[in-house]
Amino acid sequence: KLEGLKTIAVTTNGINLTRLLPRLKEAGLNAINISLDTLVPAKFEFIVRRKGTNLSSKATVLILAGMCLLYMQVNCVVMRGFNEDEVLDFVDFTKDLPLDVRFIEYMPFDGKYCCFEILLGQK
Repeated sequence: KLEGLKTIAVTTNGINLTRLLPRLKEAGLNAINISLDTLVPAKFEFIVRRKGTNLSSKATVLILAGMCLLYMQVNCVVMRGFNEDEVLDFVDFTKDLPLDVRFIEYMPFDGKYCCFEILLGQK
């Protein structure tokens, strides 16, 4: 309810998002960034360090895109030797969905990282 505030967004891996979404929308959420670095179940579990979450982010993307209630963006950090072979799979997965996908190149730099972004707009 702050004057001039136009966007309330959350960045998430999507694991609990479908459960929390009604309350977040009630609080004014109108944009979501979903971090999804892989479409491969075993790799996803490795990244989130939890068993049994293998496709929850992919499912969340599909559910939210089907609802078309919020602006959505999928962020994918592309890492050599891990998921660079999935870039075309991401394009294919998201090409007909109402969202943007952003490919971010992982670049280690002094223990930190910087990124190069490629945004594929769907609008």
